[in-house]
Amino acid sequence: MSAWNSVPLHVSYEALGWFAFVCWSISFWPQVILNFRRKSVVGLNFDFVLLNLTKHSSYLIYNASLYFSSAIQKQYKHKYGEKEMIPVAANDVAFSIHAVLLTAVSLSQIAIYDRGSQKVSKIAWAIVSVAWTVATVCFFVALHNHHWLWLLSIFTTIQVTMTVVKYIPQAVMNFKRKSTDGWSIENILLDFSGGVANYLQMAMQSIDQSSWVNFYGNIGKLLLSLVSIFFDILFIIQHYVLYPERKQRKSETTPEYDNAAKSSDPTLSQNV
Repeated sequence: MSAWNSVPLHVSYEALGWFAFVCWSISFWPQVILNFRRKSVVGLNFDFVLLNLTKHSSYLIYNASLYFSSAIQKQYKHKYGEKEMIPVAANDVAFSIHAVLLTAVSLSQIAIYDRGSQKVSKIAWAIVSVAWTVATVCFFVALHNHHWLWLLSIFTTIQVTMTVVKYIPQAVMNFKRKSTDGWSIENILLDFSGGVANYLQMAMQSIDQSSWVNFYGNIGKLLLSLVSIFFDILFIIQHYVLYPERKQRKSETTPEYDNAAKSSDPTLSQNV
């Protein structure tokens, strides 16, 4: 590992990293708790959860491989420079493990709780199948020539693609329902805070090393922050501006509310 030049920047890097870890990790819990309290997953888009599991699994493979494998670290330094720092921190690995586990919990809730007429779309299943097929083929190619850093770039591509695609079904679903009921806004606020902290953490390392390799050498982490922030802002606008909570409370006072929620348009989760 290359050495830090500035102690304050190093401390800021670690603090921001673990702050992002806390925000992002806690962000999974409000939705899980909301599902548990309602004993229902109506309003949560199933495509989002399935795509999210693929995204976080890819991110875990990338982070754990680059953080623990000396062979992959050697290939990274050969490509970007011997003095460059590895752009994955312990908090990145810890977050990825937690994210995969909590997303799996959300999937189990979909299996056991009331889901109305919602289901995972064929498009989402197709996207996930293609992603893992490509990953499997590339693994055997890398196994033959030991181009492990190239393989990680494939998982980065999958991760970024899933990050972009996964939010779209939920955003479209909220738009069609004219409501964010069943979708935890606390999740979004924490995710937004984690995304900003993650971006600032990368900036601390770049400033200390006087190099921007940290950004383009870990483009997946950069795009993860930027794309998440963009969609978080969109969901915040949907919740507080377009479909404010007061309207949801009003709708919940009507006898038709429960039936309407359970009879949601079955095509809602078909949009990716």
